[in-house]
Amino acid sequence: MGACGSKPKTKEDDSEDKLEFAGANVHLITTTEIWDQKMEEAKRDGKIVIANFSATWCGPCKMIAPLYRELSEQYPSLMFLVVDVDELTDFSTSWDIKATPTFFFLRDGQQIDKLVGANKPELQKKIVAVVDSIPACEK
Repeated sequence: MGACGSKPKTKEDDSEDKLEFAGANVHLITTTEIWDQKMEEAKRDGKIVIANFSATWCGPCKMIAPLYRELSEQYPSLMFLVVDVDELTDFSTSWDIKATPTFFFLRDGQQIDKLVGANKPELQKKIVAVVDSIPACEK
């Protein structure tokens, strides 16, 4: 289901596009330092992280962004991140991103699940499964 391959970088200003991906409880990751800070924060707070590797030019990414923001508000016990693969190219490559969007589910920085593509029902299903795996006292 809906996934974009790679696209050459352009110099055009896409700062407005980034706004549609972040917001609500979704944190935009623009540097590896911010990524590291968020990973430490999640570990300290016992939160599972959902990292959305996305691109501003990707149609399926834009299509799923409103649901991702909505889920971030619905599940405050999770940490929702979005990484622009064009802005953090080397970092995204280190995660072996082949298509966007790609969602990683992380506990203590370790991958516990993954979803490639803008499959709304599957994203919701995986998030519910992750939330159900959290002990009741931590929700």
